[in-house]
Amino acid sequence: MSFRPQQDLFAGSSRLVYDDAVDLTLQSLQAYGPQHDHWAVAWSGGKDSTCVLTLIVHLIEVGRLPRPKTLSVFYADTRQELPPLAAAAGEVMEGLKRRGNWIRTEIVRAPPDKRFLVYILGRGVPPPNNNTLRWCTRQIKVDPMAAAVERALTSVPDSEQVLMITGVRQGESAIRDRRIEMSCGKDGAECGQGWYQKTLPEAKGIRGRIATLAPILHWRVCNVWDWLKIYAPMADYGGWATKVVADAYGGDEAEEINARTGCIGCPLASKEKALETILLNPAWSYLSPLLGLKPLYRELREPKHRLRKAGAEILRDGSMAKNPQRMGPLTFEARLMGLARVLEIQAACNEAAERLGRPRLDILSAEEEARIRELIDLGTWPDGWDGDEPTADTPLDLVFPDGSVQPLLM
Repeated sequence: MSFRPQQDLFAGSSRLVYDDAVDLTLQSLQAYGPQHDHWAVAWSGGKDSTCVLTLIVHLIEVGRLPRPKTLSVFYADTRQELPPLAAAAGEVMEGLKRRGNWIRTEIVRAPPDKRFLVYILGRGVPPPNNNTLRWCTRQIKVDPMAAAVERALTSVPDSEQVLMITGVRQGESAIRDRRIEMSCGKDGAECGQGWYQKTLPEAKGIRGRIATLAPILHWRVCNVWDWLKIYAPMADYGGWATKVVADAYGGDEAEEINARTGCIGCPLASKEKALETILLNPAWSYLSPLLGLKPLYRELREPKHRLRKAGAEILRDGSMAKNPQRMGPLTFEARLMGLARVLEIQAACNEAAERLGRPRLDILSAEEEARIRELIDLGTWPDGWDGDEPTADTPLDLVFPDGSVQPLLM
C-alpha cells in the first residue's frame, strides 16, 4: 500500500504532503541504492533515525523500493537512553526480527569498562562537560558503532561498498546545515535527492568501504511526526511501535516543544527539557526520581570530590603543562557516594514501575554495579594519576621545577 495524500488527514494543510516527501525520498534511494548490494542503518532510537528506518522497510515491503541483499540495522544503546525511546526501540527491534533474515539487527554497546556510569564511578573519570572534557559521545556511541560496522563488513566482499543510510535532515542545527551546503552537491548528488557522499579515494579501512545517504534530508519535522504518530503505527504501514517515540519529544505538542533528546541527566545540556517533557505525561511521571541525576553529575565535578596535581606537571617532552595543578579524577568516597545515589534513583523508579505495571528502568545493571565496586576495590585511577594527589579543595602553592613558588588562587 502506498501513501495517501496528506490532505486525507490534514485538510487544507499547505505543508509538504507525504506523496511529495516520499517521492523525493524514493528518488534518492532509487538513484543510489542499486549501486550497493548491502545497506546499513546506524539507528540511535531518536525521531529521525527511527523515521528513516521504518519508512525504508515499509517501502520495501509494499514493493516501491527494491530490496537489497542485506539490510543491517545497528542500534546504538548507550545504556542511558530516555525510557520511552528505549521501550520503543525494543518493540521496533522485535518488529524488524519478524520480517525475516534479510534484515540483520545488532544492539551496539560500549565495552563494560567504557560505559558511562562504569567509566565515571569505576575508573573515576569526572562527568563530561562542554569546556574541557567532552568524552562521552565518542566513547559510548561513535566508537562502538564504528567497531560494530567494521565487524559486519568482514562478511561483505572487499570489492563492494556498503550504503550507510542516516536520518540527517536540514534544519536540525545551523552547523549541520552549513556542512550539508558545502558538500551535498558532491558525487553528483542534488540536495532534493538526499545527501549522498562517496568515500574519498584515499580513505582507508572502514571509511574506504562506506558511502552515506540521507534520504529524508528534505523532510520537515512535521512530516517526521506525522509518519511516527499517524502512519507508521497503522497496520497497512507496518504497525510500528513509534507513537511512544513522540512521548520523548512532547507527544501531541512535540512540534511546538521541539525538545532534543540525549542521555538521561545529560551533563552537557543546559536544561533537562526532554525528561521534564516526559514527566508531564502521566504514564511516565513515575520516573521523576531521574531528575536527581543531573544535580549529581554537577556535584561530582566539585573540587571536594576530586584530586588535583600538587605541582607543576612536566610532560614527556620535558615541557610544563599549560594547566598546572589541574583537577582530576573522583575520589573513592565520591565514587561510592555517586553509586549509592544512582542505585537509589533507579530503585525508586522501579518500585513505582512494579506498582503501576510500567517499564522498569535499567541504566545500571547488576553486572555494571559489580564491575564498579571491583574497580574501586582494585584502587583504579585514570592514566597519569596514582591516588596520592591532594583533594582539589586543598589550598596549595604552585612549586615550579626551578624551585620558585607561586600561591595558587582558589
